Amino acid sequence: MGYQASISYLYGLQQYGIKFGLTSISRILADLGNPHRTVPCVHIGGTNGKGSTAAFVSSILGQSGYKTGLYTSPHLIRFTERIKINGCEISPRNVVRLTSIIRGAAEPLERVTFFEFVTAMAFLYFAEQTVDCAIIEVGMGGRLDATNVVNPIVSIITNISREHESFLGSTILKIANEKAGIIKRRGILLTAAQQTQVRALFRKRCRHLQASIYELGKDFTLCRDNRNSITYRGLHHCIHHLRLGLQGEYQLDNGALALAAVEVLGQKGFVVKDSSIRRGLSAVSWPGRLETVSRSPLIILDGAHNPAAIKKLKKAILELFHYKRLLLIIGIMGDKNIRAMIHEIVPIADRIIFCKPHMDRASATATLASMVKGTRAIHTEIENVAQALSQALSEARPRDLICITGSLFTVGEAKEALSRISNTSQPPPFPPGDAHEIP
Repeated sequence: MGYQASISYLYGLQQYGIKFGLTSISRILADLGNPHRTVPCVHIGGTNGKGSTAAFVSSILGQSGYKTGLYTSPHLIRFTERIKINGCEISPRNVVRLTSIIRGAAEPLERVTFFEFVTAMAFLYFAEQTVDCAIIEVGMGGRLDATNVVNPIVSIITNISREHESFLGSTILKIANEKAGIIKRRGILLTAAQQTQVRALFRKRCRHLQASIYELGKDFTLCRDNRNSITYRGLHHCIHHLRLGLQGEYQLDNGALALAAVEVLGQKGFVVKDSSIRRGLSAVSWPGRLETVSRSPLIILDGAHNPAAIKKLKKAILELFHYKRLLLIIGIMGDKNIRAMIHEIVPIADRIIFCKPHMDRASATATLASMVKGTRAIHTEIENVAQALSQALSEARPRDLICITGSLFTVGEAKEALSRISNTSQPPPFPPGDAHEIP
């Protein structure tokens, strides 16, 4: 198969939807020689901030000279964004080659999902390329997620809020229990979870598994000294005058988790100098997360996809950006807490455009608009994300801010449209996501 045929095959696996469990992925990896067992890794779960934390760790290790794999999901524009080594995406040629290899191991099994297949691809690629460390982001949940076949040097759970309740449970503790499934016997857990009951659950699980636990705010912190400088006070190390390459005060938590993970890696033989930490934190890039893509008018992209993330986005907009009017473009998946998300962000917008990304799960614009019925919100409905962006650009004045949010799928389609406008890339042939990770 060529690249397009390989991608078409992979997306064809979406028909099997979401399947929790480790049986299929374990059998595929066993047939491939268990490549995941040959690569040291960091495993990152949680509700929000997984990707940013992974990007921080990857950047720091890369600046330290280590060959570092990074597996994240979903992608925004290109499939190859999911699997990287030191910032370089897997090549189309390797996608074709590995699809053919893994297909031989997967097809004898029933209903192998897209996410299981691509997870196997990432592990095999990292093993072939002999990476020094792989940073692995959980797709959804943790306990039964396909990535949970690894035995990591350190596990990270960023935070816990209500999400994917039909899959993970209807309470914070049920969701936390699923996330806690990535804790390994005699392993190490770092967490930024804040709820007292959730921390108690994690501590109990760690005691049961004889694992160590380190908590943000108790065992390590990353605090702002002034507008341009922050200080890390960690497990055994303190570093002053740091700068983060990602915007938003909430990135302090993600940066702290990354630095604590680097400390743990240091205890396991990874030598990381303070100079590499400084460069890694400041040079990090993570598209679609409070990403500024234009200055006049100011355009920001943020894939906030649940009430907790939207609340952080709202705070960042009010604190970090100066603008005359806020034009909000928002498209949300239908299985999210739409009402809470819209009621959080809409009050600060001067103009709202409800849109719908090209996903079966995306909420109808009429449903989104119904959430502001009876309010004074000035809004319109435009089905297509690219057309919504075009409308906002036609209305925006130089001092206005356009914010595109509600889903990483919405952000991905907006980035694609912007790239076409600037003639820097071609649109992808398939949607930027899959049925397993429900961002």
